Amino acid sequence: MYDNILVPISLDTDRDGKTAMKVAQTLSGEDGQIFVLHVVEHLPQYSEDLLPADHFEIAKSKISEVLNPMLEGLENATLNIVEGHSGRTILDYAENHQADCIVIASHRPGLQDYLSGSTAARVVRHASCAVHVVR
Repeated sequence: MYDNILVPISLDTDRDGKTAMKVAQTLSGEDGQIFVLHVVEHLPQYSEDLLPADHFEIAKSKISEVLNPMLEGLENATLNIVEGHSGRTILDYAENHQADCIVIASHRPGLQDYLSGSTAARVVRHASCAVHVVR
């Protein structure tokens, strides 16, 4: 069993995200803590200038509405929404919160993933803790 599990969630992996949450719950046991993380990619400066000053807070609120139902019934889970580059931010978050396991959903790799790599692949390659990939 793991004490601190990080579950990065993307809005486009709803089914896989639910599966990842179930796996994390199983791996955490009774005393484990689950950190659910959603990373909002940085916007280019020129596009941020066109948005309202509180656009990130608005996005966080809407993302919370979508993701909070996944946490219902899980007393040991907390949702965190941050801004950054997805792969690097997940790895940094895992390190800063002393995660001993990352449970991450991944899609079937396509041609673009072979050229640039997916977020899950980056996490698997560079994580300093155990990584469980859900497909």
